[in-house]
Amino acid sequence: MSSTLSGDAKDALARTPPAEEHCRRALRDALLLYGTPTGGRFRTQRSSVARLTWSLLERRKDSPIHTRAGTRLARATLYEIDAGEPLDPPRPQARCDRRMEIRGAFLACGSLAAPARGYHLEFVPPSEAAAKRLAAVLRADGRHPKVAPRKGRSVVYFKDVDEIANVLSAIGAFATVLHLEDVRALKETKNRIRRLVNTEAANVDRAASAAALQREWIALLADAYGLRNLSLPLREIAELRLAHPTETLAELGRRCNPPAKKSTVNGRLAALLRIARSLRPAGDGTTIAPRSEKKGYAPGLG
Repeated sequence: MSSTLSGDAKDALARTPPAEEHCRRALRDALLLYGTPTGGRFRTQRSSVARLTWSLLERRKDSPIHTRAGTRLARATLYEIDAGEPLDPPRPQARCDRRMEIRGAFLACGSLAAPARGYHLEFVPPSEAAAKRLAAVLRADGRHPKVAPRKGRSVVYFKDVDEIANVLSAIGAFATVLHLEDVRALKETKNRIRRLVNTEAANVDRAASAAALQREWIALLADAYGLRNLSLPLREIAELRLAHPTETLAELGRRCNPPAKKSTVNGRLAALLRIARSLRPAGDGTTIAPRSEKKGYAPGLG
């Protein structure tokens, strides 16, 4: 049988049967209840689960393990055990017995999807009554399963990774829980790195667009008004922006003499932008000089 996360979890659980007799009975009853669809024959595709079920039966000699070749659609070998009359045991009251029933349900009719395809744990009981019973047992253990119809059968499933980890921990599949946590940590790390990279790329794009717009307005200002007519701080930052089109505001501020803060650089560039906008041609083709320049001084930063 091929190795899968679900199969590996079942093999590990099947190799560690409970020690207490009442827990063994609860596990045996659950295996037969959830793994016997019709005709009183327990069926499974895991040889380890078949051996576990056979070892828990009281009359082993009367119930040998039979094998059937896989069909064209289901290539895996099918293992069958004569289980006798269908069981309808009372619902377990003890916590350990409830968890043995959940373990038996997972071994008999459960499956766990690989985390790369999304988190999904499901049980496909053989009957509607068995599905309702399993959902009730899960709720009694503090879990919150969902139930949905699929091809005429009820499926009990979980999608939340925390719920899945809790169910697997309750039935003793600790190695599988550790694997899920490793995958989740890796996914979260990749997502965090991806968000940081996307944020940084967006910031770079915004900074490049802003710098290009600033250079465009400064060029207009130089042609229409002349940078030499500006105050020294504005002239300095305009020349620095033209000379260093890709640098950030903080980097431009460090080039100033004396060095300026990022907010100061931003304010100076905003002042240049306001002046350049005021120099746009008027409707009659004349150029409107900045109000402060008409008074005979260059605008400063206040």
